[in-house]
Amino acid sequence: MNRKGNCPDNAVIENIFGLLKSELLYLQEFRSMKHFKLELIEYPDDYNNRRIKAKLKGLLPAIHRQQALWLLEQFVLKILV
Repeated sequence: MNRKGNCPDNAVIENIFGLLKSELLYLQEFRSMKHFKLELIEYPDDYNNRRIKAKLKGLLPAIHRQQALWLLEQFVLKILV
């Protein structure tokens, strides 16, 4: 366990909150608290499945997963045949 004031444990959550604020909170105007809560609930799905990522060569995560699974399948088929 880290001492008070030592922040490596907080780095991940601080990054997530920073992304959440910059991509959701500051880019939209919410009509009500209910609207904000609905958008907040949808954000993880958008982040994980519909957000284009530079690390994935500009692909959506869902498409990157499909390509990776297809390549794995082709590799396994070559080994078995």
